[in-house]
Amino acid sequence: MTSPALLAPWSVEAGAVCDALGTDPARGLGAREVAARRLAHGENRLRRIEARGAGAILLAQLRSAVVLLLAIGSAVAFAFGQPTEGVAIAAVVVLNTLLGFVTELRAVRSMEALRALGEVTATVRRDGVLARVRATELVPGDVVLVEAGDVITADLRLIDASALAADESALTGESVPVDKSARPVAADASLADRRSMLFKGTTITHGAGDAVVVGTGMHTELGRISALVAEAEDQTTPLERRIETLGRQLMLVSLGFVALATGLGLARGEELFLMIESAIALAVATVPEGLPVVTTIALARGMWRLAARKVLIEKLGAVETLGSTSLILTDKTGTLTENRMRAVELVLEEGSLRLDEGPLDSHAAALALRIGAQASEAVAGEAAVGDPLEVALVEAAARHGVSRAALLAEEPELRELAFDPVRKMSATLHQRAGGVRLAVKGAPEAVLACSTRVATRAGVAPLDAAARARWEEANLACAARGLRVIALALRDLEAPREPLYEALTFVGLIGLADPPRTRVREALEAARAAGVRVVMATGDQAPTASSVAAAVGLAAGEAAQTIEGAAVPHAPQDEDASARARAADVVARASPEEKLRLLRLHQRAGAVVAMLGDGVNDAPALRQADIGVAMGKRGTQVARQAADMVLEDDELGSVVAAIAEGRVIFDNLRAFVVYLLGCNLAEILVIGAASAVGWPLPILPLPILFLNLLTDVFPAAALGVGEGDPRVMERAPRDPAEPFLTRRHWSSIVGHAALLTGAVLAAYGAALDAHGLAVARTVAFATLGFGQLWHVLSMADWRASPFFNEVTQNPWVGAALALCVPLLSAGLLAPGLRDLLGAVPMPAGAWGLALGASAAPFALVQLGRLARRLVTGGHEAP
Repeated sequence: MTSPALLAPWSVEAGAVCDALGTDPARGLGAREVAARRLAHGENRLRRIEARGAGAILLAQLRSAVVLLLAIGSAVAFAFGQPTEGVAIAAVVVLNTLLGFVTELRAVRSMEALRALGEVTATVRRDGVLARVRATELVPGDVVLVEAGDVITADLRLIDASALAADESALTGESVPVDKSARPVAADASLADRRSMLFKGTTITHGAGDAVVVGTGMHTELGRISALVAEAEDQTTPLERRIETLGRQLMLVSLGFVALATGLGLARGEELFLMIESAIALAVATVPEGLPVVTTIALARGMWRLAARKVLIEKLGAVETLGSTSLILTDKTGTLTENRMRAVELVLEEGSLRLDEGPLDSHAAALALRIGAQASEAVAGEAAVGDPLEVALVEAAARHGVSRAALLAEEPELRELAFDPVRKMSATLHQRAGGVRLAVKGAPEAVLACSTRVATRAGVAPLDAAARARWEEANLACAARGLRVIALALRDLEAPREPLYEALTFVGLIGLADPPRTRVREALEAARAAGVRVVMATGDQAPTASSVAAAVGLAAGEAAQTIEGAAVPHAPQDEDASARARAADVVARASPEEKLRLLRLHQRAGAVVAMLGDGVNDAPALRQADIGVAMGKRGTQVARQAADMVLEDDELGSVVAAIAEGRVIFDNLRAFVVYLLGCNLAEILVIGAASAVGWPLPILPLPILFLNLLTDVFPAAALGVGEGDPRVMERAPRDPAEPFLTRRHWSSIVGHAALLTGAVLAAYGAALDAHGLAVARTVAFATLGFGQLWHVLSMADWRASPFFNEVTQNPWVGAALALCVPLLSAGLLAPGLRDLLGAVPMPAGAWGLALGASAAPFALVQLGRLARRLVTGGHEAP
């Protein structure tokens, strides 16, 4: 029977809820009890939303336009008494469907596997120890620690709360964050008024707290709201939609051309059956059926390559935008630096002390380390848990014999005051003999402003103007050496009284070193070479930020231009201030709101911005950015949800690598589309031109279908998954307004198609005079087939060598050619297949004619490119 305390846990004291759940808030559950409850309650997840099944993918293949056209062609063949051709076309339907099904199924499963990599975790207290566990492993009775940026993954009853607020808009529709408290509310309170509860699916916007799990999985409020259970996100990217639209438009235009060619053939006296079949074959050629499949393959392979570089794509649209990125807006800690903080210097009234040079014989130093440890909610050691800065403070105290656990046993923590981004301070309140002590840490200028006294060797003294000036100079001196500086203070009271942040006793400064990442200079140079600017926006002081910028080479050998966040104008109409803000390489003391204003300034100036963020307050900027990038190691769950991609290693170099990969993916997609359309257009022009001059059909329907089966899948897919041009990061970012296919690309499509058409018709005409219609049609078939395979090699950059380039060095292209050349040869040489395709044996002269003509377009293209390189020196934009 369910305990009354669990029927409405918001209405009873937290202690009663914990008792009903058999939980000790100070220790949490034990391992055995967790295992037993997981068996009883199952995993903490909503009903599984079924992935796109194999049946759905197969059905989508069968519904495609090309399958419908081929099915009609097969039916027509049977109706006209041509069972062999009917069976052959039906076989093409089966092969086309199977190829599309297998490739799309593998690509879809690959992307689904990638999306499963980013798991949500929670901080729990089990057996008295803090640990990070997967959210699916939470069970009723678990004690969970929450802080700003966390996504709540189960229904929780608050045990303790410090300035806690939650965004419950996904559950209640309330757009304003709701203040939370551990105090019980009425049993009949509405969902929005249950201030002592945190609900699955909501997010913590401010503060921190402890809570106990009272509901998991489908036994949560979110689980009971069926409308929210099976939400599915459309993962179709703008690029995919543009390619699909392009395919439909081309199909409509080309079908009109097919109708014209068919009418001309009938007027010339061609057989009705032959012209119907030719029309169907040409219609199939006009449908770029490979476009969606190869797009999916290219995106899936690109996502896996990015995952290998520690970049998880959360939203597929980011892949398209990556190639256009022109500015990276990044924090300092963890991206430009290692985020391995170590307290190295302590500045006291009596002087500066090195924390890594042996024991400290100073009462003031011991007090400072004590305050730093007390004010930090972290666990040090190999299994460190908590903010890296707080871990560093706890570790510094431990190195000098001050244990946080011993401090808490001596002076128990009564309350935590979570970091306030406005005050720029955080604190903890502790019970001690004769009253309470407030242990404070924060930005030096903020703590100094709230301090009236200072701890000295002789005791406590007033903090006069001269003393303030000395501390401000000491702060700047530490910051100029690249140290992150934190001020420490305390306040002793008989009993807690608000406001707490006043009349503080200033204790000292602690400097923390965070070395630059070893490869960050290399990443910055690569970004500059690619035309991508990097701007640092950090909460640190200007001297610290400028020192780090100089150490990593942020401004390419020049002194970085530095401003403070307050200088970012509210109104973009202030052109002078806006220009200064856009010119800055470093923005120090930048609040989340100021980062958002800076981002918008750059976007208004035409920049495509990738924003790196980690905190809950960064979420608006991550959404506003063209690409929001969340930190995987230190980023909050809210930041990850708002982002387009996640850096698993928090490396700036990973962003630069992602930009390069984005450019490669986009170039690959363009290459296979240009190749595919060039091949298809050549087929249409060959039939159309022959019909226009009154020649018999140069190529019959089944050979066209056979060629489409080869070229629309294997070479096109190989181009879509290549490693790309090694010089891809030596050019400027792509203009986001640029169409997918530019005038240059259309010129290439038409030019290649015209050359191939000319070669096929020339060979056909010569063979028609010399060998008759049957051999001439076989020559046209061979010329078109081998010409399309040569055409693959023309997809390399015009500046590259014709034989050593990104296409010839692509192993997938080699594999595609190694497969297609024997298959095409079999269609010309193997008696059974040759007869089915309507081909005949060719004499040596006809073979020479076909092979020579098929290579002619490639040779002409390479000669033209050679001349262009000689004229331009290879420096002209492609």
